[in-house]
Amino acid sequence: MPKQIAMVLDLNKCIGCQTCTSACKSLWTDEPGQEYMLWNNVETKPGRGYPKNWELGGGGWKDDELLKGEMPEWEDFGDVIDLNHTDVYFDGQSDKLSRERMEYGSNWDEDTSSGEYPNNYHFYLPRLCNHCTKPACLEACPVRAIYKREQDGIVLVDQDKCQGYRECNKACPYDKVYFNMVTGKSQKCIFCFPRVEQGVPPACARQCPGRLRFVGFLDDEGGPIDLLVNKWKVALPLHAEFGTEPNVFYVPPILPPKFKESGEIDDGYRVPLEYMEYLFGPNVETALGTIQDEMAKKKEGQDSELMDLLIAKEWKSLFNIPDVRTF
Repeated sequence: MPKQIAMVLDLNKCIGCQTCTSACKSLWTDEPGQEYMLWNNVETKPGRGYPKNWELGGGGWKDDELLKGEMPEWEDFGDVIDLNHTDVYFDGQSDKLSRERMEYGSNWDEDTSSGEYPNNYHFYLPRLCNHCTKPACLEACPVRAIYKREQDGIVLVDQDKCQGYRECNKACPYDKVYFNMVTGKSQKCIFCFPRVEQGVPPACARQCPGRLRFVGFLDDEGGPIDLLVNKWKVALPLHAEFGTEPNVFYVPPILPPKFKESGEIDDGYRVPLEYMEYLFGPNVETALGTIQDEMAKKKEGQDSELMDLLIAKEWKSLFNIPDVRTF
């Protein structure tokens, strides 16, 4: 049976530092035509995301029928904006860096809260290709340039076969397939497969200072992915209703408690449960309850396998890849 590598991201530990984004960008998308690509990005939620309003673009599956979504507009990504470096640093024509008018960008809504003070809220959501079990991009490709590897389930685009039809761009409901205008090819996150093949975690996971990314195989019993997804059931897919069966999972965030008008602590969730269910599905309340119960046990000095796993005092406990090593 084909193996499936997966990733779990603990949103309670993400500080939005974009180290993962920088690690991915510097390693994989520094060639012409890739300037606008962020195979990994970190969004502030609630927010419009990158590209803008990707959650409303359609695509994915419904009742085993492939849905054709909308083609993302160039403006929804936001292009690279050149600053007037020459005027400031060499020609002495200006003493202030400036740029052309910018309508949108990858971090446009960063740190923008929703709700009213003192119960306003926001949290960070790192995103990458989900390397889905049922990838819509693969099914949509008319020349079968997209394939899923049996040895690890990583979804790749064969650059020799791709003819730039962009049907994959329409089909992916997460808008995580990009188009290189220079090469005329679709490109996307490759889950750092050259690293994985040597037992080294993906760059976004290894460079994360918050130790929030767990990487391993779904079918490795007792591994971090199996424990978080299957045993404790606290790691949930993003927008499972899209039907692609994503293999990137999220531990939902528990923000500080809300406050009543009197100033006393309110037992309700700071992030509205309805919004959490919109993102992570109907099981999110159970997952949040499990996390809170285990946090209470740990606070009382009791043992908690879940908390020990999520705390990840030893960085190697995050990864269950054969012969994992430092990079």
